[in-house]
Amino acid sequence: MIANLFCMKCGTMMLPSGDKLKCGSCGYSPRGKPGNVVLKEKIELSKEQEIEIHDKKVETLPKIKEDCPKCKGKFAYFWTLQTRSSDEPETRFFECVKCAHRWRAY
Repeated sequence: MIANLFCMKCGTMMLPSGDKLKCGSCGYSPRGKPGNVVLKEKIELSKEQEIEIHDKKVETLPKIKEDCPKCKGKFAYFWTLQTRSSDEPETRFFECVKCAHRWRAY
């Protein structure tokens, strides 16, 4: 049995609400179970609207010359963070450019 996907009162498309169908406009809900209802929407985009996704790491951190303790690489990204009280120096964090190993220096 195919359920009526439009409201009997106002003609608006019925929407799933739990295990029943319910009108989004007037709130009408038919009796009985609707069966299996699948709502799909296909969106067509023009070339200008398409989004291109690159699976690439964007380098936003500064890169300095620092030896990696794991792979002996020569360069690392770094950032600082205040991890202790404000009267103590901040902690420097490093990430190796070559192997992505992370370490810190106090």
